[in-house]
Order: sequence, then C-alpha cells, then structure tokens
Amino acid sequence: MNKQSGIHYLREHREAASSKPVPAEVSRIRETVVAGLGDLLQGAFDAVDDSLFELANNARSNNEQNRYFEAMREIRIKRKGVERHFQNAVAQLFATPPHAGKLHDDSQSQQAASADSLSLVGNDDLEEQVALNAMITKAKAHFQGPLLQLQTRFSQVYPEATEESPVNPMAPEHLCSAFTEAIQVLEIQIRERLILLKQFDRYVVSNLGMLLDEANRILIQAGVIPNFRYHGKTGQQHGGSSGSTSEQPDQETQTHSRTERVAADSSAVLEQIHQLLALQRANAGIPPRMSDPNVQIVGDRELLNLLSALPAATPPDPGQNLSEGEPVAIDLSAVVQQVLAQVDTREGKKPALDEMDEDLINLVSMLFEFILDDYNLSPPVQVLISRLQIPILKVVIKDKSFFSKSTHPARRLLNSLARAGIGWSKSDDKGRDKLYEKIHSIVQRILEEFDGDISLFETLNADFEQFLAKENRKASLVEQRTRESERGRIKSQKAQETVDRILREKLQRYRLPETVHSILTNGWSRVMFLAYLRDDVEHRWQETVKVVDDLIWCLHPHQEDAERDQWVRVVPGLLKTLRAGLEEVSYNASRLDEMMGSLKHELAEAFRNSQSGGEIQEEPAAAEPPEAEETTSDSSQSEDAAIAEYVAQIDAMEIGGWVEFRLVNGASFRCKLSAIIDEADSFVFVNRMGLKVIEKTRVELAHEMRRGRLTLLEQGALIDRALDAVVGSLRSTTA
Repeated sequence: MNKQSGIHYLREHREAASSKPVPAEVSRIRETVVAGLGDLLQGAFDAVDDSLFELANNARSNNEQNRYFEAMREIRIKRKGVERHFQNAVAQLFATPPHAGKLHDDSQSQQAASADSLSLVGNDDLEEQVALNAMITKAKAHFQGPLLQLQTRFSQVYPEATEESPVNPMAPEHLCSAFTEAIQVLEIQIRERLILLKQFDRYVVSNLGMLLDEANRILIQAGVIPNFRYHGKTGQQHGGSSGSTSEQPDQETQTHSRTERVAADSSAVLEQIHQLLALQRANAGIPPRMSDPNVQIVGDRELLNLLSALPAATPPDPGQNLSEGEPVAIDLSAVVQQVLAQVDTREGKKPALDEMDEDLINLVSMLFEFILDDYNLSPPVQVLISRLQIPILKVVIKDKSFFSKSTHPARRLLNSLARAGIGWSKSDDKGRDKLYEKIHSIVQRILEEFDGDISLFETLNADFEQFLAKENRKASLVEQRTRESERGRIKSQKAQETVDRILREKLQRYRLPETVHSILTNGWSRVMFLAYLRDDVEHRWQETVKVVDDLIWCLHPHQEDAERDQWVRVVPGLLKTLRAGLEEVSYNASRLDEMMGSLKHELAEAFRNSQSGGEIQEEPAAAEPPEAEETTSDSSQSEDAAIAEYVAQIDAMEIGGWVEFRLVNGASFRCKLSAIIDEADSFVFVNRMGLKVIEKTRVELAHEMRRGRLTLLEQGALIDRALDAVVGSLRSTTA
C-alpha cells in the first residue's frame, strides 16, 4: 500500500492531531490507518468523478447535464481539502478517542433513527442520515469480529477506557462521522451527496477489514490480549492464558461472529413484525401462549411434518388452466387449525402454535393479501402466484430467513416471476406466449413436486433466469432497432417541421417572384432538410438558412452605394451555392439551368429597380383580435396549472419503466418506456418484445394520467414491497 499520500497530510498537521500523547503502539496503527484510508478515499473520489461524468453524458436536458458538471467541478476543486480534513479528523480520533457503547447494543441508535424522530428532519437530511445509518449498520455487522477484538484491545491500551465505556478509534460510526464532517464544505445537492456517500461506502467502509486486521496484528505483537476469547452470552471479553496460539482463537471468533451475524440478519425483520403483532395481542388482552397451562405447544418440526401431508392448492377444476378464475386468498390460519386438530395431545390440552410460528402464518397471509391486491402484477400472473400460498407457507415454516434474506431461493423466484410478468397484458395470447407458458410450468412444478426441499426453488429460478436472459437478448435487439428507427423518424419529422416553419415565416412577409418561391420551397427546402439532419457532423444548417436570408435581401432594391457594392459581391457566390446545393439533392436536373436563368433575371431586375426606386412588396401580417389572444393565453395557463402535478410525475419516469394505458373501450395494455427524444418532446413506448406500441408527448401523457387512463407501475422487488406494506399496515393499526 502506498502510504505517502496519507502520511503527507498526517505530518503536515502532526501537532494538531497529537496535542495529547498517545500510547506508543497506537502511533504505528494511526500512521497505517490514516495512510490506508487516504488511498481508499482517492479511489472513492475517482469513482464519484466517473459516476457524475456518466450521469452528465446520459442527461436528458441541458440543465440536468450542467448540474452534474457543476458538481464534478465543485468536488474536483475541493477534493484535496476534503481528503486532508478527513485524514486529520481520523488522526484526531486516535489522540482523543470517543467512548462508545458495546458493539451489539444498537438500541439507542435505533431509537434515535425512529420514524417519529426522523419525521422532524428535512427530506434531504433524512435521506443522507438513512444512507449513513445503513452504511454503519452494514459495516458493524460485516466486521463484527475484528471490531469487537479491536475495541477490547484499544480499551486495554487507553487508560481512560473502562468496561462500561470502551473506546475504538476505528469504529465505523466515528470514521463515517469524520467523512460527513469533511464533506460539509461541498456545495452540492442531495443526489450528488448520496453518490459520494455510496462510493465512500463501496471503496472505504467496505474495505475496512484489512485495516482492522492490521491494527489487531500490531496490538497482538505488542502483547495486548494475544489470545482473545469472546463469550457471547455474557458479553464479556477475556484475555486467555492457555497454551493455544493466537491464530486459533481469532479464527474461532470470526466463525462465531459470522454465525451470529447471519442469525441476526435473518431475525431482524421477523423480530420487528413479531413485536408489532405482540403489541396487537397485548392491546386485545390476549395472554402469552407459554403461560397458558391448558395449551400444548406444537414445535416447528412437528408442524412441518403435518403441513407436508397437506395437498398443494389445485385449480378450480382438474385439467383447467392454473390462471383461470380470480385470485383467491386462502385462510391459512383455518388450514393450520385443521392440521393441528390431528395432533394427539396429553391430558386433554389444546394443541397450539407458539407466537412466532403463528406470526409467520399471519405474515404469509398478509403477504399474499398484498400480492393479490397488487395492481402492478398483471392479472394472469397474479392468479398463478396465488396458487403458491400453501407451498410458501411450508417454505416459511421450514426456513424463517425467507422474510429477511433477499437471496432466499423461494423469495428470489417469486420476485423474478413478478418482475417478468409486469409487462404481460390481458390482450396477449396465453396459449402461444412463451413467457406465460414458462411461468405456468414453474407454478405447476412447484405444486406437483415440492416436498419440503427448498433447492427446487433454486433450480427453477436458475432455469427461469436463463430463459429470461435469452428472451431479453432478443427483445433488446428488437428494441434497439425500434429506438434507432424512431429517433431517425422523429428527427426527420422535426427537421421537416423546422424547415417548413422557417421558410413560412420568411416567405410570408414578402411577395416574392414565383420562380424564387418555387426554388426555395421545392428545391432549397430539401437542402435545408439534409443540413439539419447532418448538422452535428457537417455544421451547415445555419449556412443554408443564411442563403435564404441573402436571397431575399438581394431581391430588395438598394439605393445606397455601399449596399449595391455588397450586392455585387454577394450574388455570384449566392448563385454558386444555390446551384451546388440543388445539384446535390438532384433537384429537377432537366430544368435546373432554366430555373437558375430565371433567378438571375429576377435578381437583375431587382438591381435595376434600385435605380428607379422600386421596392419589393411586404405582405401585411394578419392581426389576431386582442380578445381572442387573451382568451387563448388564459386557457393555456389554466391547462398548465391543471396538469402540473402530472407533468412532474412524467418527468420523473425513467427509461425502462413500465406503464399501463387504458383505452376508452375499457381495454388495456402494458408497455415500457424505451426512449425520450427531447428535441421532439417524444416518449416512445414498446411492448416486452421490443416493438413500438405508442408514442406521446409529455403534455399528452400528463392528460392521460389526469383522466385516469395512464398508470405508472412499480418495479421494486415484490416481496420487499409486500413487507413494506405489511409493516406499514401493522404500524398504523397498533398506533
């Protein structure tokens, strides 16, 4: 690791950072850590620069592009100062380390970040605080073992540290706080600030492991608790004196920490929901299940054995398509009660589940209630997923991590099915649609084959992802061709509209000779059209417009000698440019000489009229009545105000987002936003095969949304959205 970049600033402010003497063994750690963090931070800033440049390159408007370029400039200018501030702050942490609570005790921080307290914070500050909390929580969970060892060893080194108030200068919350303090000087908006925090997390916080290990190694060499023992139940740390080597206890501790971390991650969401449901039971006056002497608790394994004998859901009629009919939520509690009735109890006790298993069953029920009420799912796919209620219940009872692990095979499969089915419309032919057939076959296999082995979901998901990748490749190629074709067509349309408008504005002001009018509208307009399309490459568009202005000017009589001299200089080049342009577009080659001869005659007549004082006639402009103009303006302002909120939603749409259009006759179809062509204010939508289905302007889309004929579809992971809805519902009912 290159330490020069970090040590440079450390030495520059050594006196400020070391106003208080630090233990000798800590000084070496400080130099290593400050240098290492300096190198990691450089990588983070480089990544931020790349991210902002890419965002600017893909910006949909000049204002958005300028915003990202300004942020890049601001960060580049102040980058060195931020790096210096951060490294000095880190060095100061070793001089006066703040006291911290124990590693596991996050109750206070969770309380501080509760919904009630955060509701008082500004939206931007809230977003930043949420990002920081997530970063710190992830780091403390990921590096729990090394952090715990380091905290224990630092608390031995620093004389002011106690068991109740341990210290750890390298705790993630302290390092993140030092960074947020350092970036306060950056005058950037919240989106760019979140990008900065994301890259800090990716390049600095996520790589703390090597620095934590090095710090532990240095302290071990110094004889600070070389043999580390951690007893998780009591929360106490001891320096062992046994004959085992230091490496073995460290390895045991890391293995133990990983196991604890997985268990904690798996139970966090469940614990939150369990507490909310427990609060509901308490509010309803229901006593704890374990305290009831007349109840016999049925364990997980026994319950799973009972459920394994339960038949999976079947279609309404044997042989009928699984997606026929309406999605129906199964009363899972009633199903389980029927199963429990088969339990042979002792002494006449009533069989029952413990609260956690009962909560799991209720949670599965609420999950499917959300799924069956989720408008974002197309109805046929919704019906198919509803058939999986019993299998998912069996999965959850066997493996409770379904709700807390986003990588759980069954959860991934459900998310994949929902994500793939979002673009499926009622109008699609189910009998011949490969995607529908694939989803149907997956659901059918689960119903027929699932016997408790969760690896079936993993196999089906891998097969489905492979199928989707193949289908998406074909659709992407078609969509790319559609997008390019539409861009070309819309640009051509825009070019023609621009040419027609400019010529109309210029020619309607004057009564020009018929020959000149014909050359400009039937010939030179094609030259202008091609120049508009090629302007990014050849930059001739303004030249073609100037030819029109010069020709009209030359047809005016000119009395002044200077103007007549200019006329003599301009006309030869003008005629040459006109002929070259018309020849390039193959304008009526058989009559080109005749037309150019007529044009020369008109120009000569205009020059002679200069001597007689003749003047080209200007067409009077038609004046619109003031009342009509005022009425039009008022109507336009009223319309803009009515659709303003919908326009904001349209502007927030992203490429790849799915929507549903409803027609006047009640039919509907789903499509994906494929391209936004700013120069034509055009939004192009394609179906899931990549073929264009509709094109509308921003205002047209806002009107469609206002009339209730356009709905934006959510594309987040199905289970994540369902859990958010369930937790929100529980919080509102227990409030």
